[in-house]
Amino acid sequence: MTPAKVEELFRRLAATRPIPQSELEFINPYTLLVAVVLSAQATDASVNKATEPLFAIADTPARMLKLGEARLKRYIRTIGLYNTKARNIIRLSALLIERHGGEVPRDRAALMALPGAGRKTANVVLNVAFGEPTIAVDTHIFRVCNRTGLAPGKDPDAVEARLEKVVPGQYKLHAHHWLILHGRYVCKARKPDCGVCAIYSLCGFKGKTAPAPALPA
Repeated sequence: MTPAKVEELFRRLAATRPIPQSELEFINPYTLLVAVVLSAQATDASVNKATEPLFAIADTPARMLKLGEARLKRYIRTIGLYNTKARNIIRLSALLIERHGGEVPRDRAALMALPGAGRKTANVVLNVAFGEPTIAVDTHIFRVCNRTGLAPGKDPDAVEARLEKVVPGQYKLHAHHWLILHGRYVCKARKPDCGVCAIYSLCGFKGKTAPAPALPA
């Protein structure tokens, strides 16, 4: 995709959602970190349903440790892999207190050193909590970037590296959200809704369907 097309692609996505936001609900950087860890292989909606009552009583590392792993599991048992996630959340909470004074570090390497927090998690926290222009590549973004030809790559790291090169500077802060929301609601995995796609004419996907006919004036 040419630089001019990339610029136009983000201009159009920005027009659909001028101020995009994460759909994960959180109170502070710590609860965002926990929510992102819980969201692995789970929907944001399922995470939000579980974390609303959880964060009402455990919104800091110290309070999470006081809650304990067994009680934490009761709150998140509806989320996939909840046993492993509960263990990781308790461990990362302890490490935040031990290494960072109970605060979430504004540093990718430090975030990635926490249990259950990989590069994607670190990038989401840096972007949403701290306003860093990072791009976290999940399944939606991976699909959109490969389908459209925006930033093709064989794995999330390759797609992220490509996006870092091609996304214009003025769009980098919100690029993650525009792409993930487009993949979640328009460029869906099984049946992309090409008829309402704002970037249809820029998309290089060979399997795209014909756009819906324009309504009469």
